[in-house]
Amino acid sequence: GEALFRRHQTSQEVQAGLLARNVRLSNSEIAYLGRKFITFLAAGHQKATPRIRQTMTVSGGYVLHLDATHDGDAPALMTSMDSLSKIILANVKLPSEHADHIVPFLRKMQADYGTPRACVHDMGTGICKAVAEVFPTTRDLICHFHFLRDIGKDFLNPAYDELRKHLRSHAMTARLRALVRTVRSRICGLGSAETVRIAEAIKGADTFQNRGDIPLAATYSLALWALEGKHCGDGYGFPFDRPLLVFAERLLELSAFLSALVPLLPAGERQESQPLVNLAREASRVRKDIGLRQAVEELRWRSQSFDLLRKAMHIALPDGSQGLNDDGTPEVMAGIRQGVAWFREQLEQNPKTAADRLSKKMAEQIDKYGDKLFADPIEVMTPQGKATIYPQRTNNILEQFFRGVRRGHRRKTGNNTMHRVLQTMLADTPLVKNLDNPAYMEILLDGKQNLVELFADLGPSISSVAEKPQTETGTLLPGFRKLIDHPALPEQMAHIFSRYLGGCKSN
Repeated sequence: GEALFRRHQTSQEVQAGLLARNVRLSNSEIAYLGRKFITFLAAGHQKATPRIRQTMTVSGGYVLHLDATHDGDAPALMTSMDSLSKIILANVKLPSEHADHIVPFLRKMQADYGTPRACVHDMGTGICKAVAEVFPTTRDLICHFHFLRDIGKDFLNPAYDELRKHLRSHAMTARLRALVRTVRSRICGLGSAETVRIAEAIKGADTFQNRGDIPLAATYSLALWALEGKHCGDGYGFPFDRPLLVFAERLLELSAFLSALVPLLPAGERQESQPLVNLAREASRVRKDIGLRQAVEELRWRSQSFDLLRKAMHIALPDGSQGLNDDGTPEVMAGIRQGVAWFREQLEQNPKTAADRLSKKMAEQIDKYGDKLFADPIEVMTPQGKATIYPQRTNNILEQFFRGVRRGHRRKTGNNTMHRVLQTMLADTPLVKNLDNPAYMEILLDGKQNLVELFADLGPSISSVAEKPQTETGTLLPGFRKLIDHPALPEQMAHIFSRYLGGCKSN
């Protein structure tokens, strides 16, 4: 169980490890025992529930964080966690995030752990209704990250979808990949040592040993550089990351650079220059598309406006050192409240946003959820006296958990989709995360030495088991990885071609 769910090993890796100990198990037996591990862990957790509740009560109560992950039409996996003790409390698989499905889960939570001091969740209609029904007197808070993500999608999506439509109409990704594959095969024919020298020459804007290799190398690296724009971002997802906008901006920059360069290429070296001419032709499709350029311009100003709100709320900042992890102290929250109020005023005072339908909608969302964004400290009485609880302002603790689940799945399968996993996994699988929490382990084991001893004690009562991506244009040639990550590659190429063209004139 620990090999599968904590170290994220594949069945084959577990099988090899067991074989080294002269234990022979089939893949199906390993999968069965993995599910049995979760079943025993869930039974132990259920048995420890009164002790968990007592521990949280002594600390002044708990702050309930709710979040769900889903993929397509697969069931949604909803997880609840106390952000004070960092303990995952309960999990359930739901056919949808409709309130009718969530309410029974919350009532079971209330029966097991009591009423929370506060709830933190996203803006989903179902979860908002369910929390209001089951915990009507509990402080109800909206996760800042989810709030920003949802209103950012509403604000940016129309222009982003328009940009996506134009890029698809030109089949830009497919065209560039085809060009990369063609040029790559020609560069490979030069040998690996020469390939590395070419990459190093581009990186340092140095002189090429063979001038005829410059157009070929430039085509390969610039096309990959443009494609790499589709993978740019800080890992927060849309609307915080806008990879298609970066892709389009790189194509526009590339087209401007090549439209100025191609007429200067020597007529006597047309064959050597043809790959670069082909790249210029492909990039020009974007430059000539008026609708696409308008979508880029709209996204630029909308992104600037949305990023002002990100800065005001200190959420998912591109250059932030803490990301979603700041502590939400009264000083921090007061500053955020002031920043959001300032941004809200700017939406009305700026003539452009004041007349914009989507900006007005954003202002309405801020007004609607404003009271649920800012939590005052909660004073509670404990056996040790009065204590102050500061609810976390984001569901980051659960977001991190679900990202970890996805990373573990990719580690085991190489597949990014969670659809099949969510269909087949046991709902209590997230309880594995608690095993990294020393305080939880002390509660769970209740004096026993380890999980082996705990599971052995539970055995008689349990009779059965309950229910950065690789480029798609082939392996990168040696030395070119750093080149396509270069933020100003066309400028680097300009220095190289200035010498290249100067050499052509002298000849």
